Amino acid sequence: MTTRIFLASTLYGTATLAAALDADCFGPADRRILVVCNNTATPETTAPVDELPGFERLRERFDDVVSWNEAVSPFHPGGWAPRPDDVPLWERHLRLLWDLGEDAVELAVESIQVNPALAVCQIFTGAPVTVYADGLMSYGPTRSKIDPLVGTRIDRLLHLDLVPGLRPVLLTEFGVVPQLVPTDAFLKVLAELADTGEALPDLPAEPALLLGQYLSALDILTAEEEEALHVRMLRGAVALGHTRVVFKPHPSAPARWSRALEQEAGKLGAELTVLATPVLAEVLYQRIRPALVVGCFSTALLTASALYGLPVARTGTGALLERLTPYENSNRVPVTIVDALLPDLAVLAGGAAVTAEQGRDAVPGSPAARGGDTAAEALGELVRAVSYAMQPKIYPGLRPAAERYLAAHLGTHARRYFKRRRLTALALPGGVPQQLAFIPRNATVRRVARRARSLGRAAGR
Repeated sequence: MTTRIFLASTLYGTATLAAALDADCFGPADRRILVVCNNTATPETTAPVDELPGFERLRERFDDVVSWNEAVSPFHPGGWAPRPDDVPLWERHLRLLWDLGEDAVELAVESIQVNPALAVCQIFTGAPVTVYADGLMSYGPTRSKIDPLVGTRIDRLLHLDLVPGLRPVLLTEFGVVPQLVPTDAFLKVLAELADTGEALPDLPAEPALLLGQYLSALDILTAEEEEALHVRMLRGAVALGHTRVVFKPHPSAPARWSRALEQEAGKLGAELTVLATPVLAEVLYQRIRPALVVGCFSTALLTASALYGLPVARTGTGALLERLTPYENSNRVPVTIVDALLPDLAVLAGGAAVTAEQGRDAVPGSPAARGGDTAAEALGELVRAVSYAMQPKIYPGLRPAAERYLAAHLGTHARRYFKRRRLTALALPGGVPQQLAFIPRNATVRRVARRARSLGRAAGR
């Protein structure tokens, strides 16, 4: 007997798995178990995946649905992992809890670098692993080194074609081959969810849709800065002539953000609707067909553009490229992709109303401005260069590509994606003046510099 275990923490990820199953991306199995996980900071106050509107439409693809939170209670699923000596005990416990018996187990998980996905892979030692991606992070590097005992068991990376022509960097250090989940299958699954938002208020047709992400919870922005970001989204949409606006906040975002937007909408004379019901953005795309979708670097911006042909615009990515710390922050590649591909709301607001074609164009000087296959190739070069700068020890083979890209593009729009300090530390083009390029590689000079900094700090005290 073979049991395939699927781990999912979001409805979007569950829909991705459903599409992969419908498209026969997985081989036959005697039993399919969906393990749902609530990774929010306070799982007790937020609804798990299996209680969200639309889940029942996806439920039929699986024989059983179980909770990872209940299995590891009272520990938080994002912060718990089994101690090495306890792994056999945990496998025995889960086999009894989920009635696995002596079945051969296969795994399909997301976010392999962190728990709970990593914990599940560690517990079921030897089980083959499929990693599936439900967002833009799959195009970037693996965020940390993975134990070879786990990494060498990964046979493929399933991902959606959110950026046509762009190949993921994730897990390529293990030779993992990316495989597309057919877009038609995914759209068919999303169509099943189109009428699942029964609790939604009456929404205007073809409004501007604003997407909130709750970036302050990730310590990327402060709460005040993110609130101001939402206000800029509203102002930009109104400046483009959209008087009917729908704001879709993150489910965990504080209610006061909505009140600030309502006050601003009143000043601008716009009709604002705030969604309190958790629902996929893709459901809204089908229900109200937005005239414009605005966000920061949400994956939903790319599904709107690539899968539904909706006009899109981004805002705030320039500030995030500067603020993301450390440089290897796993959000860097998603921000880079959105910044390079999608038009800036402020630029659009300075001209005529945005059309669907304009919403899929890029700002001048960005890789996507070249168009067609050339755009995908240019974006791929940028992503590989950024990936190397983020994780040089995991992807040393990307250094020549990074050097070529930087040598050719540092005088263009691409400069915004790299920090001079990072380039200097890695001895890459653009870090220091060419005549001083030997310094980062000279051990003596670096030792003297460290000594000088130490003496300077001592003198300051």
